[in-house]
Amino acid sequence: MSARGKVPAIGIDLGTTYSCVAVWQHDRVEIIANDQGNRTTPSFVAFNDTERLVGDAAKNQAAYNPTNTIFDVKRLIGRRASDEIVQKDIKLWPFKVVAGSGDKPKIVVTYKGQKKEFSAEEISSMVLSNMKGIAETFLGSDVEKAVITVPAHFNDSQRQSTKDAAKVAGLEVLRMINEPTAAAIAYALDKRACVDGKMNVLVFDLGGGTFDVSLLTIDGEGHIQVKATGGDTHLGGGDFDTRMVDHFIREFKRKHKEDLSKNLKALGRLRVHCERAKRFVSTAIQTTIDIDCLYNGIDFSSRFTRAKFEEVNMDLFRKCMVPVEMCLRDANMNKESIDEVVLVGGSTRIPRVQQMLQEFFNGKSLCQKINPDEAVALGAGYLAANLSGFGDEVVHSMKLTDVTPLSLGVGTYGNYMSVLIPRNSPIPTKKEDIFYTVEDNQTCACVHVYQGERVIDTENYLLGKLKLSGIPSARRGEVEIIVCYEIDANGILNVSAREITTGINNSIKITNNGSLSKAEIEKMIEDAERLKIEDEQHMKKVMAHRDLDHFVSELKAKINEYKFRVSLIKMGLGVKDLEEMDKQIEETVEWLDENPDAETCELEDKKEELYNICKKKLHRISKASLNSMFGKQ
Repeated sequence: MSARGKVPAIGIDLGTTYSCVAVWQHDRVEIIANDQGNRTTPSFVAFNDTERLVGDAAKNQAAYNPTNTIFDVKRLIGRRASDEIVQKDIKLWPFKVVAGSGDKPKIVVTYKGQKKEFSAEEISSMVLSNMKGIAETFLGSDVEKAVITVPAHFNDSQRQSTKDAAKVAGLEVLRMINEPTAAAIAYALDKRACVDGKMNVLVFDLGGGTFDVSLLTIDGEGHIQVKATGGDTHLGGGDFDTRMVDHFIREFKRKHKEDLSKNLKALGRLRVHCERAKRFVSTAIQTTIDIDCLYNGIDFSSRFTRAKFEEVNMDLFRKCMVPVEMCLRDANMNKESIDEVVLVGGSTRIPRVQQMLQEFFNGKSLCQKINPDEAVALGAGYLAANLSGFGDEVVHSMKLTDVTPLSLGVGTYGNYMSVLIPRNSPIPTKKEDIFYTVEDNQTCACVHVYQGERVIDTENYLLGKLKLSGIPSARRGEVEIIVCYEIDANGILNVSAREITTGINNSIKITNNGSLSKAEIEKMIEDAERLKIEDEQHMKKVMAHRDLDHFVSELKAKINEYKFRVSLIKMGLGVKDLEEMDKQIEETVEWLDENPDAETCELEDKKEELYNICKKKLHRISKASLNSMFGKQ
């Protein structure tokens, strides 16, 4: 089945370290490779004196431009600058993060010689826009709609901020789906898993920056139901890399009595080698790190073993097992009831993680049938096909029931968190409860909306406040207020409150304290469009420079070819004409060297000038031969 004449929605796995995009095409979901031929793209954005870079180009220069290369933005989105986790990350990142208005984190970079501030939503929108562009190149048409994945344990604030980022990137979000749920869809549909009755599947998703565990049931009719979810939005491969970096900083200090921890370029180069070494020791027993002139002219070389990698990260590996136990407990299941354990995320390739998981499930074989780097994007692609009217019969028979990852409640008298929607409740859902005034003659009530699992309300995450004014004056406890929480399919919360006797009511869509206003989103869209135009102009200039350079090189090589020069002289071209052409070519080469920042029109004029001069000298040659020589059609 397909929607004739329509463009399918795309599925995007917006990852901490890498992102991936998929689309329904040729009767299946395909992962789309980027312009480098890679099926995943680094979630990196970089700025320099001349251009903005996104993806592979940004990551490739990160070690040499550390303060202006942004990564891990997924760990920043939807959080406050004063957040304890953000403050810890700031100490590790080479780029600068400051507190903006409303305690919103702002990333500070130098772009084209000027200081610029970007929000996490803006940087994420650049990554999303890049993935959108990759899909549009592949499809040959504009893409407007997408399914975007988020960690299962993302709170409402982080989900809303991700949705804002998509809007800035020019994408309508059909659905936001939890990453392990997307992976389960891929497992069930991509391999057309044979399910006889119900099958219990545990998805263990350990990526570059986040960790999720979800327990789902899949039946033979294509119904995928999430039973429980858990995890950590701040645990992944990047943390393993950081432990390695810290280990080598200590080793460098011990060997050379030098502290490289404050040198951002040295740290950037060391981190690149650590990430590479991590991959090596996941398949081999040991590797060697060799870095020339790492710091103060000192070469650094060190042998690194799998055993040492496991030693420096063992507490983090153990931390991964806690959500697995919690998930089973929340779903009221035991280990023996799990039919399949599916591995998702690049960090699940680490042998020790696999060993611990296998031991936890009493030696059960782990499912590695789907590519761990692509599973989430595949699942998002299937759901995108389903929602946009594409896909086959199996895709259209799919039914999905997800859950909310954290409890949602109201802050009440005595700082008690009264839960309306417990964690792991199926969504979409709607719950109501009655609350009472706490003071005599109270005419105003404020509903404090919290998300989290702590009994004390202020220990949880404050999503927002809803004020209800004009309630009737009465003794405490006599006025009843109905509070309603409603979660949509994207996991985003709407809150309303109503006083029973008067019918006075108010409602808000919870978009967190640091959410973007409509005006802010519109401004970001304008900025994104301006940056896109700047990028396109820069690429035109680069291509014009490359085109002229190639033209000059080819022309020079052709004219210097002995047989060709002889044939030109036989056709009546004088030696003086050849010398003048040689001189013109050399002058063009010098001009290119002296004008690296020449504008596109100047480069094109220079090429046309050289072409016309040579054409005038070579007028005796047939037009076909001349055009062939100059690469003209």
